[in-house]
Amino acid sequence: MSVPFSIVIPARYASSRLPGKSLLDIKGKPLIQHVFETASNTQAKNIIIATDNNEIASVAESFGASVVMTSEKHQSGTDRIAEVINKLAIDDDEIIVNLQGDEYGLPVSLVDQVASNLFNHPDKQLATLCEVITTIEDYTNPNIVKVTFDKNNTALYFSRSPIPTERTGGLPEKVYRHIGLYAYKAGYLQEFTQLPACALEESEALEQLRVLYNGGKIHVEIAVDEPGLGIDTIEDLELARK
Repeated sequence: MSVPFSIVIPARYASSRLPGKSLLDIKGKPLIQHVFETASNTQAKNIIIATDNNEIASVAESFGASVVMTSEKHQSGTDRIAEVINKLAIDDDEIIVNLQGDEYGLPVSLVDQVASNLFNHPDKQLATLCEVITTIEDYTNPNIVKVTFDKNNTALYFSRSPIPTERTGGLPEKVYRHIGLYAYKAGYLQEFTQLPACALEESEALEQLRVLYNGGKIHVEIAVDEPGLGIDTIEDLELARK
């Protein structure tokens, strides 16, 4: 059975490390078009690009995307999506997948997977994905977010630190990297963006900790395919172009 859901792609211009990255060319197409084409091959019934930049909007409309203009003041893609939900009066029960505008080469299967997981676990507020970490370098890298979860696939904690800690100094048997792909109900997202940031979130610089701090539940599952490449730096861009 196909799961009814929509995709919102937040795409801001003023990225601190790679400004205007949504418009940068990869193999003859702007990055934002690659992301839109991924979204178009999923089971989503609606796809919206949410941006604060007229040039991004113009380019997106040129390849047939629906665009909603949003404020330049948003601190995160989540806040940007909440504005879209409010502007379009999206129903509270609608499942929304947050597909970041810099996710190059993300398998379609992961988008459908995260939407299905939330649909099949209505007791959860969010659904997200992870993959197994296989090297000590990734395990100790603060730029790679780790996640632990219980026997029911409910998130326990997310951290930039190595979790769980292996007392011998090696790599734990089961350790997972968080994949930053989310599905949530539109109504909960509106509630979430009204909650103040908590100390854990600010310490780790991980927005999803606000959900756990306030008693929300996040479903976590191992991704059915390897994720794509998030374009955050010029090195990521060159790797994608290769």
